[in-house]
Amino acid sequence: MTQACVLIMGAAGRDFHNFNVYFRDNADYNVVAFTATQIPNIEGRHYPAELAGKLYPHGIPIFPEADLVKLIREFKVDQVVFAYSDVPHEYVMHKASTVLATGADFRLMGGKTTMVKSSKPVVAICAVRTGAGKSQTTRRVVSILRNLGHQVVSIRHPMPYGDLVKQAVQRYATYADLDTHECTIEEREEYEPHIDLGAVIYAGVDYERILRAAEKEADIIVWDGGNNDLPFYQPDLHIVVDDPHRPGHDLTYHPGEANLRSAHLVVINKIDTANRDDIAIVRYNIKRANPQAIVIEAASPIFVDDPAAIVGKNVLVIEDGPTLTHGEMKYGAGVVAAQRFGAANIIDPRPYAVGTLAETYQKYPDTGAVLPAMGYGGQQIADLAATIDRTPCDLVLSATPIDLTRVLKVNRPMQRVRYELQEIGQPSLADVLKQKFPG
Repeated sequence: MTQACVLIMGAAGRDFHNFNVYFRDNADYNVVAFTATQIPNIEGRHYPAELAGKLYPHGIPIFPEADLVKLIREFKVDQVVFAYSDVPHEYVMHKASTVLATGADFRLMGGKTTMVKSSKPVVAICAVRTGAGKSQTTRRVVSILRNLGHQVVSIRHPMPYGDLVKQAVQRYATYADLDTHECTIEEREEYEPHIDLGAVIYAGVDYERILRAAEKEADIIVWDGGNNDLPFYQPDLHIVVDDPHRPGHDLTYHPGEANLRSAHLVVINKIDTANRDDIAIVRYNIKRANPQAIVIEAASPIFVDDPAAIVGKNVLVIEDGPTLTHGEMKYGAGVVAAQRFGAANIIDPRPYAVGTLAETYQKYPDTGAVLPAMGYGGQQIADLAATIDRTPCDLVLSATPIDLTRVLKVNRPMQRVRYELQEIGQPSLADVLKQKFPG
């Protein structure tokens, strides 16, 4: 049999996982390269030999996705595997057309070839889009299961932006662990809320090794998905969060639609702030795509420490970075809080952005008058702090899931905006989880 030459298109997550579980020790294929997009500063690196297995003693190079056609021709690629998420269907097919025009095959990989089976029950929480409310849903699920008496360990979708060998298997239980692993703001946004709950969360690069480590201390594994990617583990209960602030996206984004169609339970989040007609569209789409799914409706109530301090103020709003960038939202909980608690004005930070933050606005020109909490490295964190200090405001409202003052120092007063999941009516998540996993 002739060995197939493969290139994997990714963003430092799904791409590495697909390689590890399907291609790494598979002599029928030769993976010649990864391409990278979405995440800054990952191209120009190598997937290291220490993780790549015996078939790849020199590792595998990572190139910018802009070089895709040139790489297909240079390496005589037979198959291109598309392995990243939260992109429109049309975008995926444009990439497919680009690949097919070179003569190579274009491939999407499903659960049969990429989901790892756990020895423990798995609850997977995914979403149709970035920023739908997956993280607060995950926190709610973890809390319910722990209250039922289960030992719960979460495993987060990968965000390996540093030394991949050191990041192969990571365990977080304390704030000191965040410092030990030199976490970026994006990583802290996902790990810190679990630590606040007193819970353990794993992440890294090699997700079968991660799973086997987590199984040693868990009765139930919770998969905390990223973007709108499919689960890495075969779920016993697949929960998917839908977002009525982006009606119709649940059927037009990859692989969010696949998540919706495979869900056992769909949470329609943010019904407290969404338009009634948009909620109706989401309900209809769920019924059309997955009529067997349990549907739970939920709100994301917003909390601040001092509402009176916001009244009449000119505020700078900071929102979750990926939600604004490839999630394509123009606002989030911070804007809702500013409006609800009587801020006089929301100051547009774009004229004051510096360095990599200015570049982010150029790359994502439709971002609204809010500041994305970008922090993929030291320079970006420094640019974020400088942009905050340059923006003329009375108060900063930070709606990221973490305390930004732990990672940067600014000269503006800052107040956190928090939000949690609150189910409306019945059934509730507690009802479903208690029936599925009685204590």
